[in-house]
Amino acid sequence: MPVSQELLDILVCPACKASLDNLVDTLVCVQCGRRYPVRDDIPIMLIEEGDKGKAEREKAAGGR
Repeated sequence: MPVSQELLDILVCPACKASLDNLVDTLVCVQCGRRYPVRDDIPIMLIEEGDKGKAEREKAAGGR
């Protein structure tokens, strides 16, 4: 289940303070691209988790 809109309205990326897009099991920062996992309906808003998601996305894109 995606994060509720009420919660999404108050959450921001802990790294750059930008808003987040709500995917099924991930929140994605619209500015820096960090991806924060959602586990058991709880967003894991740790910069380290977002860095992992960003690195994975960059690797898949060919290191751009």
